[in-house]
Amino acid sequence: MKLLIKTILILFTIFTSMLLIIKFTGVLSIEDIKEIFANLKSQPSYILGSLIILLLFIDLFIAVPTMTIIILAGYFIGFELAVFYTSLGLLSASLTGYFLSKKYGLKVLDKLSSNEEQKEEMTGLFNKHGVLVIVLSRAVPLLPEISSCLAGTCKMSFKRFLLAWLIGTIPYVCVMTYAGSISNLDNPMPALYAALGITLLFWIAWMVFMKFNKKRQRNLDS
Repeated sequence: MKLLIKTILILFTIFTSMLLIIKFTGVLSIEDIKEIFANLKSQPSYILGSLIILLLFIDLFIAVPTMTIIILAGYFIGFELAVFYTSLGLLSASLTGYFLSKKYGLKVLDKLSSNEEQKEEMTGLFNKHGVLVIVLSRAVPLLPEISSCLAGTCKMSFKRFLLAWLIGTIPYVCVMTYAGSISNLDNPMPALYAALGITLLFWIAWMVFMKFNKKRQRNLDS
């Protein structure tokens, strides 16, 4: 458990650091993204769609406002195209994180700990609860990227990882892009309601999971 927590904290620190760098340097602000999207709106949809994919892909390496991009995608290119392009972008980032970690994760893990028992315990814990963590990962910023990397490092089967990702991400994408598609600058409330509602839903599910897991652990220890 200690190694798993340590790994999560290190990944969280890395992604958070990138987010803070982007935020305080002002390299890519939300206003910048809006302006770029507005300038490309008159171009063929695949141009803006390609940019959406790129932005969501680089979120694996440089934290970007994912939810805002998804909502803006719905607003600028409509529900159907937004679902397609945002899903591709998020999937490309998650698969890259999964496969890179599957190839190099254990080498990094060896540097964090030489205790094979700890590494086996971490792998077992994540493979036991990882599916639910991935499904609920949209509740917490940066957790989708962290969970993808952990899934690869812990050698979770690709089918399980992909199924969990689809269950947790596709409904989220559909809700957010639809909210964006029915919103406008004069009436942004659908997008705001959707953002608050889906975040609250995921948080409630996450707390229920944590409470259930804690209760189960107490029963096993007693």
